[in-house]
Amino acid sequence: MSRQMLPKLSASNSLLLICDMQERFRNTIKYFPAILQVAQRLLEGSKLLGLPVVATEQYPKGLGRTVAELDLAKYNVPVFEKTCFSMLQCDKVASHIQSQFSDRKTVILCGIEAHVCIYQTTIDLLEKNFNVHLVVDAISSRNQVDRQLERLGAFLTTNECVLLGLVQDAGKPQFREVQKLIMNLTPDSGL
Repeated sequence: MSRQMLPKLSASNSLLLICDMQERFRNTIKYFPAILQVAQRLLEGSKLLGLPVVATEQYPKGLGRTVAELDLAKYNVPVFEKTCFSMLQCDKVASHIQSQFSDRKTVILCGIEAHVCIYQTTIDLLEKNFNVHLVVDAISSRNQVDRQLERLGAFLTTNECVLLGLVQDAGKPQFREVQKLIMNLTPDSGL
């Protein structure tokens, strides 16, 4: 039986995608406060390490804007409106990633909903030969996370693995700041 190699995370070849962390989902998504906290941690860590971030909003007219706690404007994160479930089926998102980040082959993905937008985005990313790291403690839906994406080639990981994997060395100046981010335990959502 062959073994799939886990590609090493690197801030120079990775990109964080934040999928549809919108206000309307706050009361319907399981563990929303926990995944929001982890998404904030990933956002702060990504900016600290120079990782580009792209966010989407699914039909914001009906589902509201991205939750204020993420404060995407503070981090100059481009936010793209979409009606397609996959982030990559939105032409503006796909064009932005292709034109701005064509050298990046690893995507770190968090957000909602696991069985719809995360699922379809992951399929499209894998078809385009991206390495996809699904941050399971930052992904949820109305029901528990569907793990079939792992069998399709995505890598299931946690926020702490991602952030420390990106830093790679405790001697780097960013390590202390990342360490502060991960010192507080992430709520256990059961994911």
